[in-house]
Order: sequence, then C-alpha cells, then structure tokens
Amino acid sequence: MKTTAIVLFILTYVLLLSLPKHRAKIAMATATIFVALGILPFSKVFTTVDWNVILMIAGTMGLVSLFIDSKMPSLLADFIIAKTPNVKWAIVSLSLFAGIISAFVDNVATVLMVAPVALTICKKLNVSPVSSIIAISVASNLQGAATLVGDTTSILLAGHLDMNFFDFFFYQGKMGLFFIVQIGAIASTLMLLWIFRKEKQPVTALEKTVVTDYFPSVLLILMVLLLIVASFIPNTPRTINGIICMTLFVVGMIRALVVKHDEKTVANAVREIDYVTLLLLSGLFIVVGGITEVGVIDDIAAIFIKIAGDNLFIVYTLIVWFSVLVSAFIDNIIYTATMLPVIGGIGALIGGDITVLYFGLIIGATLGGNLTPIGASANIAGIGILTKQGYEVKTKDFTSIGVPFTLIAVITGYILTWFLFA
Repeated sequence: MKTTAIVLFILTYVLLLSLPKHRAKIAMATATIFVALGILPFSKVFTTVDWNVILMIAGTMGLVSLFIDSKMPSLLADFIIAKTPNVKWAIVSLSLFAGIISAFVDNVATVLMVAPVALTICKKLNVSPVSSIIAISVASNLQGAATLVGDTTSILLAGHLDMNFFDFFFYQGKMGLFFIVQIGAIASTLMLLWIFRKEKQPVTALEKTVVTDYFPSVLLILMVLLLIVASFIPNTPRTINGIICMTLFVVGMIRALVVKHDEKTVANAVREIDYVTLLLLSGLFIVVGGITEVGVIDDIAAIFIKIAGDNLFIVYTLIVWFSVLVSAFIDNIIYTATMLPVIGGIGALIGGDITVLYFGLIIGATLGGNLTPIGASANIAGIGILTKQGYEVKTKDFTSIGVPFTLIAVITGYILTWFLFA
C-alpha cells in the first residue's frame, strides 16, 4: 500500500507540473483513487481537508468580486500608474503592496485582493499580466510568515509554541520572524528589480476612476481587523478565519440585494469564486493526507533524524533546505502541520532550546513554496486567476521568477535565523 501511494503521489505531481490546464482534475482523480484503494480511509477524508483554508478562499474570492465591482481596484491602478515611471516599477510596487497586506491577511486572500489591480494596470497598458501576478503571488507568500495572521503555517506555529500576535515581532528578547522576513523581502525585491530590468515601457497617467461604493472596501478592511482580533481569542473554532471571510461575503451579498437591489452583482460574485482552485486544493489535501496516513512522512522524518544526528547546525540546515525542497511540491500547510511534532521529537533527542529549528521550518516551508506553481496556495490562486482570464501559465514562466526570488529570500532568512537564535 505504501509503495502504491508513493508511485501515485509522484505520478500526480509530475502530471500537475506537466498539464497545468487539468490540475484540478488530476488532483481530484488521485484523491478519489487514494480513498477507493483505502490509502486514506473514507472516514478521514472530511477532516483531512483544511476547511479553514477552503472557506477563507471562497469567502475572500466573493468579497474581492464585490471589491472589483466597486471599481476600487481600478482607482488603485490609476494611483500606481500615476506614481511609477515604467512597467518595472509598477510590477515591483504591486509586489511590495501585496507583501504589506499579506503580513496581516492570509496570502491567498492578498493575491485575490491585489491581482485585480494588476490585471487592470496591465489591461490599461496593453501588456501581459502573467509576470505581474506571479510576482504578487511570491511576494505574498514570502510575507505570510511575518505575522501570526499572515499565513496558516504561522497560525500552526503559534498554536504549537503558544505564541501570540506580538511574539512574531520580538521573541525571547530578539528580533522575531517579522523582521527576519522584512530583511529577506528587501533582498528579494532587489532580485525582482533585476528580473524585470528590461520592462522599461513608460507608464502614462490616465483619467482617475470614480468610486461610488466604498462598502466592499470597508468589508475588506474589517476582514483584516477581525482576523487579527481572532488571533488573540482563545479556544476559537479551527475554521474561524474561514468563518470570518464567508460571513463578511454574505453580509456584502445581502447588502447588495436588500439595499442596492443589485442581483447582477451578487450573481457575478458567486460565479467569480474559482471553484477549480478550491477543487485542486481539496484534492491535494487528501493526496498528502494519504501519504501521511501510510507512514511515508514518518519514514522521511526517521531518515532525516538518522542523517542529522545531534549537531544543531546540521539539523537546522537540513530542516531549512529539506523544507524548501518538499514545500516546492507539497502544500506547506499540511507539511508544516506534519513537521512541527517531528521538530519537537528532534528537540527531545538533542536537548536545549530549539527555537531556531521551529523558525527554520517556517522559513523553509513558507518561502520554499515559491519554487514551483503548486508549492503554495497563493501561487495556485494566482495561476487560477490568470487561467480564468484566458492566460496559460507554463511552469517555466513561474520558475523564472519564483526560483531566484526564493533562493535569495531563503538564504537571507537562513543566515539571520541562525545568528539570532542558535
């Protein structure tokens, strides 16, 4: 059974990388086979899917549709066009903008909010939005590790170490993950400037868009605030973030129907939810849950501990770069949830403070997802948006940006984390 699971898993990810147009079908087909063969018991299917992530994506997609209809993205696009001299700076500015938001909002939600701005800018400038959306996705994924509410992996770490929101800024009297990530973001932004160095098409300011409905923007801001507040409330449901996003989306729809009598906007919001991306993520949760169920992840951990021994630097180095490699192909949420107890087991064997190992896991797992288009939910969401707009994103299109961005960010975080917490 274990061999079958490994073969199916490898085949699935080869197909996911090779056939980008059929990723959802491939993931769901493999998930179905896993359940049919008993690799993952049917009774565990529902709990294996991370419904917090699924609900958050669905709710945010709906909110973003209302946000787009309000014409606020177009106004932001006009503002950025007016402040940037060329396409290069427009793309980099958007990635920085996405990064700032992503530090306080789930990175998938950030991509869904900022991508419409990029699409609008590219449409007005008559250029392809592929590079812009990819840059936004990787920047969002990077900053997701900066705060407790930035990414699900950060939420998992905080729960495991009992960290609160401000522990991400200063931990044990030292600079926390927030500042480590910011320094990495500066380095990776310089890399983006180099990658887009040839995009020197001038940007011309256009007539400003007029926004007449600010309520969707208020809902998005409220979403950020509620996600932060929820992080301080103990014993909340595991799906609290998803509940917040879906509730605000429902509020937006009710308001559109009752106050504005705008059935068209509501219908469009429901239609704009990217059900293909939701199916892809659901399938991936089940597939990775299946290989975890049969012990593949445990076997890898056992081999990992055998190789690393009790040398803290070697253990740390292996954790960071193994996490980068694995997270390039496995959703980092499931991987992080699996590895946190493994890190605890390693700590029990080698003794001492192992904060450096936990932080190294987050650095490697979160940033490593930027190596491939399927390594992080934010990347999947970004590509889903492009596909929905009729653009085909080849793996090489993504890796040409994702690989150099990831390497410079991980190397910076790897060095800083070791010197701060070793």
